[in-house]
Amino acid sequence: MTSVAALRFEALGGQCELYAADTPGSTAPTSVEQTADLARARAWIHEMHDRLSRFDPASEISRLNAAAGRWLDVGADVEALLRRSLDAFAASGGLVHIGVLPALLAAGYTRDFAAGPSVPTGEIIIAPPLPDMLEIAPGRARLREGTAIDLGGIAKGWLADRAVDRIGPNALANFAGDLRARGDGPEGDGWPVGFGSTTVLLKDLGAATSGTGGRRWGERLHHLIDPRTGRPADTDLVEVSVLAPTGADAEVLAKTALLLGREAGARFLDAHALGSYLV
Repeated sequence: MTSVAALRFEALGGQCELYAADTPGSTAPTSVEQTADLARARAWIHEMHDRLSRFDPASEISRLNAAAGRWLDVGADVEALLRRSLDAFAASGGLVHIGVLPALLAAGYTRDFAAGPSVPTGEIIIAPPLPDMLEIAPGRARLREGTAIDLGGIAKGWLADRAVDRIGPNALANFAGDLRARGDGPEGDGWPVGFGSTTVLLKDLGAATSGTGGRRWGERLHHLIDPRTGRPADTDLVEVSVLAPTGADAEVLAKTALLLGREAGARFLDAHALGSYLV
């Protein structure tokens, strides 16, 4: 019988799941070894959560925001995430933009969602293009004065990609809907994953869902900021799910399509995604 170990916990703003399974044809790890692999991956995710949280003034990202205008030393993981964010900005035509935090704060998302929203200011804040506000050098980064970033969206897919590498050759990491499957899954035909209205079997693929319904605190008030307007996105899509080679790729594609809207988003995904589901 195939052995599957699982861990579920809260981090990164939602429910996280880690799975490890035997690799068919190889020497199976013991359940104790699988559980230890998952526990180490969970500890790393909690560490990264603490480093990336914009709600903790002592986090690495909060310190980078507070130091805007000055160079600040950053760890290797944060540097890699910042570079991935620049790539995402380019790939999305500027729609996936980690620099919309000031607009998000103006919309009323100033604290952990569980604590409830604050009063929107009504201010419209348009972030400059990300390459104009973020500089990166080995081991350090600098934000333009008066700007700030939030890595919460792109971080989940990126972390899922790295979590499965930490767990082993047959693993799945799902962070609040952004996930990466590695290996052949428990039965050798892929990891079963809910995708839209069906279940798909994923081998060495990522998936992500982006939507406006999960974190909403008023009429036309939600967490997905359109960098073109500086306001919560006005889109005819409620949710987009995407399959892509990595979790980070899937997150970028899903968010881009959601911001583009149904017609343009579908065309974009036809050209770039391995599979999609739009609501």
